[in-house]
Amino acid sequence: MKTVTAYVEWDPQSRLYVGIVPGVAGAHTQAETLDELEKNLKEVLPLCLEEQEIAPDELPRFVGLQQIEIPE
Repeated sequence: MKTVTAYVEWDPQSRLYVGIVPGVAGAHTQAETLDELEKNLKEVLPLCLEEQEIAPDELPRFVGLQQIEIPE
């Protein structure tokens, strides 16, 4: 079993959680709850990996987050 890091944010306009797996094209989804989002990501990620012929050990490794200040 391989653990993958997904970036999750709340979209106030759609009122949905949005999940993205960085480095895997097409590996994104949305849902009303975090549980549903996790289920959706578990469904979409293997499909994307298979389509792009990416082995789980070739996935990008999560390093961290960096906050960048921008002018208001």
